[in-house]
Amino acid sequence: MNEKTIKENQDKKIDSIKEIGTTKVPESTQRFQILPIIGQIEGHSVLPPQSKATKYEHVIPQLVAIETNKSVEGVLIILNTVGGDVEAGLAISEMIRSLSKPTVSLVIGGGHSIGVPLATCADYSFISPSATMIIHPIRMNGLIIGVPQTFEYFNKMQERIIEFISRTSKINKDTLRKLMVQSDELLNDMGTILIGNQAVEYGLIDQVGGLSDAVNKLDEMIDSKKNTN
Repeated sequence: MNEKTIKENQDKKIDSIKEIGTTKVPESTQRFQILPIIGQIEGHSVLPPQSKATKYEHVIPQLVAIETNKSVEGVLIILNTVGGDVEAGLAISEMIRSLSKPTVSLVIGGGHSIGVPLATCADYSFISPSATMIIHPIRMNGLIIGVPQTFEYFNKMQERIIEFISRTSKINKDTLRKLMVQSDELLNDMGTILIGNQAVEYGLIDQVGGLSDAVNKLDEMIDSKKNTN
């Protein structure tokens, strides 16, 4: 093995460690694919290297591969995110929603901000008893021009998120808007924190549960689809 080949192999290992924390991913014997969405959602802007992030450009090819792979019969989405890029998060949510295969989401830790539509985009959703979801108005970093068009842009983007969440869960738009603008729960901010069962009571999430509940539900949905076909 020449020096060039050795160098290429080393670079591949380094890239694997950077992206997934190991040089080799064990092959799953399950009939479903696990899709972890952890940390911040990284979109068009690159986050600092010390930030834990789910990269938009990595998730999209995974979803295409899942849809086209006949051996994958379902998707289990594991969520623990503080939110991030709104456009990227909403795009990922729409792609997951458009999959032809059964999908189940499980919120562990937190599903905040744009993590809310990422949780509701699945066919069926779970939240662990201690997990939280934070619903708040969208924010923008950097330079903001104080003109009416800026307000209209924010308003349209907010309505896109509200429409998606109400379409993919049991919560209605008026309740969602009310939760977004509450001012007595978050320090120096507007919004609402929902813990475990509260998210279910509002109709945002389908059921309180854990990993075994999510796996069993996905198996049930896969079997049901097979029987229907």
